Amino acid sequence: MEGSIQAPIRHPIPWREDDFFDQASLDEELRRVFDICHGCRRCFNLCDSFPQLFDAIDESESGELDTVDSDLFPKIADSCTLCDMCFLTKCPYVPPHEFNIDFPHLMLRSRAVELSKNGKPPFVQSQLAKTDRNGEIGKLIGFVLNFFTSLSNKVFRKFLDFSFGIDFKVLLPKFDMKKIKVPSVNLSGKAKNRKAVIFTTCYANYNRTEIADASLAILAAQGVEIEINYPSCCGMPLLEQGNIEEVSKSARRISQSFISFIDKGYDVIALGSSCALMMKYEWPLILPENDAVKILSENIFDIDEYIVDIAKKEGLVDGMNPVDGAISLHLACHSRAQNMGPKSNELLRLIPDAEISIVERCSGHGGTFGVLSETHDLARKIGKPAARKIDQSNPSYVISSCPLASKHLSQIIKEDINDNNSKDFKSGHPVELMAVSYGFLKKDEMSE
Repeated sequence: MEGSIQAPIRHPIPWREDDFFDQASLDEELRRVFDICHGCRRCFNLCDSFPQLFDAIDESESGELDTVDSDLFPKIADSCTLCDMCFLTKCPYVPPHEFNIDFPHLMLRSRAVELSKNGKPPFVQSQLAKTDRNGEIGKLIGFVLNFFTSLSNKVFRKFLDFSFGIDFKVLLPKFDMKKIKVPSVNLSGKAKNRKAVIFTTCYANYNRTEIADASLAILAAQGVEIEINYPSCCGMPLLEQGNIEEVSKSARRISQSFISFIDKGYDVIALGSSCALMMKYEWPLILPENDAVKILSENIFDIDEYIVDIAKKEGLVDGMNPVDGAISLHLACHSRAQNMGPKSNELLRLIPDAEISIVERCSGHGGTFGVLSETHDLARKIGKPAARKIDQSNPSYVISSCPLASKHLSQIIKEDINDNNSKDFKSGHPVELMAVSYGFLKKDEMSE
């Protein structure tokens, strides 16, 4: 029977069991799930894992999975961006259905098995995953790194492509050498009884401090007492590699560092949708027995979610003004995967007279998937439908709660859809645009 009248559930990831890393056991499960996917094909228009799988089956000798070589399976797994959209929006066979399909976590298992066989991830991916180390270096010599990694520095970018496989066409995030500004709290704000501790995220710390500045300014204006706690990266880049053990170490360390705040009545806010997703859902499935992880998962909010909650319960302070132009909002996969509703849309609609069009298709970025030479062109191809829809609305702002998605989509629009580069719009996070509306951030401080 297809589908279920019960809500989807996810089982803990049994990564500490020996069978989890057994190649024969994995192959058996991949074949079981892939055969069901072959019979359904509802996910054909999501990530490239599904077209690759279906093409392999259709081009096989029998036209069925039995004549597809297992050597093709790791490439199918590598094409999964772990966006969770198949699990949440497409698959009728997720638990509690008897077929018990969790495609993203099966792809995660496949990557974990490959990592255990190889002993370590590929060099470039492992170095890109060291976000805190890279960010700390960027804070010191960002002006040098930004010069060399700029698209205009064609010679060095070609060298980077040839030597390290970082595509010379990708628009890399710049390093931000500014410090995050912690504003004074409005003691007469309507939310003055709230206290929040902010997990600022590696991206807001090292690449776009404006996201943190905007979030803190908005919360302080509402009267929220603010603290900052950023022990380290949440581990999403390591999860993409299948390095579950290292993710578990981050989860234990970071969650424990928040317990004292939670005990004092602080809410925890993550400024990135990927980080919020990790803390809410992925960590508890990796460490279901860990009390600190469980407590944090029950007290963590996405920044958009938290501001909307203030608006509904206490109301926001006055002071927002209309922004000049239409807004195209990309609903990021990792926001949707939090199963909290379209909070980015709700937040932007708090801006007076906001004219918003919504795009729900994948941006195609997928972490290193959008950066590496072997997958960057495919990442652009996957993102083009979303970019075309954004372009049709002729926006002044391209907004996403995943800043890398908005940057990626903006580049596709300017270079692949409007190759004359004439499009003039700003891109960024929803809180940045709300801060512009409040006057806490200048429009020119948003990304081009």
